[in-house]
Amino acid sequence: MIRIPQIIYQGMLDHARREWPLECCGILSGKEKTVEKVFQLKNTEESPVQYSMSPRDQLRVFEEMEKESIEMIAIYHSHPHTIPFPSETDVKLAFYPDVSSIIISLREEKNPVVKAFQIRKEAIYLEEIEVIP
Repeated sequence: MIRIPQIIYQGMLDHARREWPLECCGILSGKEKTVEKVFQLKNTEESPVQYSMSPRDQLRVFEEMEKESIEMIAIYHSHPHTIPFPSETDVKLAFYPDVSSIIISLREEKNPVVKAFQIRKEAIYLEEIEVIP
């Protein structure tokens, strides 16, 4: 289970809405599956069906996480027009098996749906999200 503070959870939804109709992306970090910090990154693909983070942005995030002794918990991105389930591309690009993949679906604009997954070689596992105060 991933625990996400309400303010960070809302920030992810706001990020997805701001970038719509393109996919947004970012990194959640913290300790022991509890998110402490969000890094909202630019989707260098500028695409409604794919995202990519620049190596420079990723390096900056990794350096900051190391400095603060926190770890990457999840990578999030939005699906502006489809359900919150990993696409074929999402599965191919899941390079960190211990890092969750969070997908924000804006298919129903007024009712975003957020799901977390563990993407493994053998299967995709749904993971629970708890939004905490």
